[in-house]
Amino acid sequence: MDITQLAVALRDQTAALATALTGTDPDAPVPTCPQWRVRHLIGHADQALRWSADIARTGQPTAVPDPLLSDPGDPATWLESMRADADGLITAVGEGTTPVWTFFGTLPSRFWLRRMVTDMTIHRADAAIAAGQSYEVDAALAEEVITEGLELLTSPATLALRPTLVELRGTGETILLRADSGRGWLITRKPDGPTFEDTTGDVDATVAVSGTVQDLLWLFSQRLTPDDQRVTVTGDRSQLDHWLAHTEF
Repeated sequence: MDITQLAVALRDQTAALATALTGTDPDAPVPTCPQWRVRHLIGHADQALRWSADIARTGQPTAVPDPLLSDPGDPATWLESMRADADGLITAVGEGTTPVWTFFGTLPSRFWLRRMVTDMTIHRADAAIAAGQSYEVDAALAEEVITEGLELLTSPATLALRPTLVELRGTGETILLRADSGRGWLITRKPDGPTFEDTTGDVDATVAVSGTVQDLLWLFSQRLTPDDQRVTVTGDRSQLDHWLAHTEF
């Protein structure tokens, strides 16, 4: 997705997140984030957008905020606040070419817009689940979020930040995500860490998961289980289960 498409996606997902939570008890649980209440979910979204905007604006790192200490304010202001936060990040990122700090070293500011699109898309689903509502995501956006998430999980820099991801190493086992559109992602678990590549059509793999690209996103972000009838798992299911047990998307 280009910078304009990412900006549209961010505005859409942040507004949908806040709208889903409108009228929801701030102390209601968030089933897909068991440690959070609704106030923590909206608070995290607010914090993350502002934090990313600060980095994009200054180019420098700042302390990661704690969602459990967030104060999202009056629920009546959540939608307006989220819209302002999204606009603030989009403005700070600008054309997306300014070098700024990221977890992976200095990269163009576009990194933070893309990162927040992924975060808000996943948490938009969390908001809908907490509110007992249905939710959908555009296929192109689902593809972008899967790709961005896999780039994150397969980066050596991520392992340095989260040493537990060493569990994702392997001896050549492969996991195939195969969308009904023909788009696919093949993950290879290597001794020095996992890698992934785009694929099309049928590819041999240790375990394969097929479904719509949207359902593959919800599976890999653990908002859907491998037992759900919307996805089909073939091959060595234990490889998929192990991967999901050691990732946070």
